[in-house]
Amino acid sequence: MGLKFSEDLAAWQKWAEKQNLARYLAHRLRRKTEDRPRQFALLRRGSDTPKILVALEATSPTQIAALLEPAKHLEELGVPVAVVTLGEHRAFLETRGYQIVEEISDSEPMPVSLEEVKQVIAVGHYLPVGSWIFVLAQRQGWTFNVVQHGLNTPFAPPLPANSRLFAFSPADAEFWISGRSDIQAEVVGAQIFYEALQKPPVDPSEIAETPIFLGQMHGAELSRASFARASYKFCQNHGAIYRPHPSEKDKLSTMTHKLWAKRGVTIDSSKTPLNELNNPVVSVFSTGVLEAAIRGIPAWVYHPNPPEWLLEFWNRYGLSQWGSEPTAPPVAPETEPAQKIARIIADTLEN
Repeated sequence: MGLKFSEDLAAWQKWAEKQNLARYLAHRLRRKTEDRPRQFALLRRGSDTPKILVALEATSPTQIAALLEPAKHLEELGVPVAVVTLGEHRAFLETRGYQIVEEISDSEPMPVSLEEVKQVIAVGHYLPVGSWIFVLAQRQGWTFNVVQHGLNTPFAPPLPANSRLFAFSPADAEFWISGRSDIQAEVVGAQIFYEALQKPPVDPSEIAETPIFLGQMHGAELSRASFARASYKFCQNHGAIYRPHPSEKDKLSTMTHKLWAKRGVTIDSSKTPLNELNNPVVSVFSTGVLEAAIRGIPAWVYHPNPPEWLLEFWNRYGLSQWGSEPTAPPVAPETEPAQKIARIIADTLEN
């Protein structure tokens, strides 16, 4: 099994938009104004002209681990790095020691400050920053490095043409490449899991009894009804607390939460980070299951009627189904993944 859209990004984008009516309508509106240039911020630490360009789409923990940690190690190796991101993320980067170089637009020629760039680090070319930089990379002959930052389903976006993938595992690399011959793969492990594995596990005596079910009704991989049935059935049968995903803010989701609450399901409306809760964790396929397992918290996956691709996904990531032994934590790589990525890029910088 591999990706549904192994090479065709346009087909993947059409599929993704139609999984969510609001997103689809927003895209149709964007098409009417697509002639408007997109604005980005270019930042760096130090004054050296960058050799590496990082395409940061968001300030989520997964992207910080996948992109900014390798950038930090590259700087330690003496390789100057710059970051391109949306203007809304500028303040966050400034708190990490980056300084604004200039505001840039995708409608203008490539900035002179990027003339010495040789390679790019990104999570893909399916989001605004990576999309623009991929066009530049093709034009300039830059190596486009994709760093895996999450768990992949068959509905993940395809890899950019002729790119180099830094994957969590051999199975992930094979799955994401899906038979293509233009992708070079390096298996380095997951930085976000590596960081979590460096911390001591939770004391078993501090683990609560009531499980938490992690909501995923925002997801496109299964229908909303499928996510909802699995979530509600588990919470009703096992007295679990339902923890809405941060994206479950739309009207239909909030109405569903209220209905479940009336039927006796406890809805977690707190802002407490998941990594500060000691309840057993269950979900359909959230990364929170592995994150909990790393902390020593019992964690499982659950769906009353899982499709074939979901069973393959659970198997690929070693996720245990409810009713069996809890999910085992992943094995920590000997070398920090971000450091390994930095070394490979630095060693191939002149190629």
